[in-house]
Amino acid sequence: MNQFERSYRDAPYYAQGREWSDYKPAYQYGYDTYGQYRGQKFEDIENDLERNWDSTRANSKLAWNEARGAVRDGWHNIERALPGDFDRDGR
Repeated sequence: MNQFERSYRDAPYYAQGREWSDYKPAYQYGYDTYGQYRGQKFEDIENDLERNWDSTRANSKLAWNEARGAVRDGWHNIERALPGDFDRDGR
């Protein structure tokens, strides 16, 4: 999570004026849900993630369309840490 805290403002999805407290729950959500959907592509389960974002986002001010990129990055970070590329997307 530390690498994201250091670099979230450089991410293409960063919105000016947003704080780490807005993005941290999105990265965490990607981390936490990877195990639940392991072996599936992010894009294939994105609708499920979107439906559950509001109940998961804690104090984040980000709507799903703003949080999506950070959730995806958190997801792919866990995927890269495990052996193999389960969804075969190269990320």
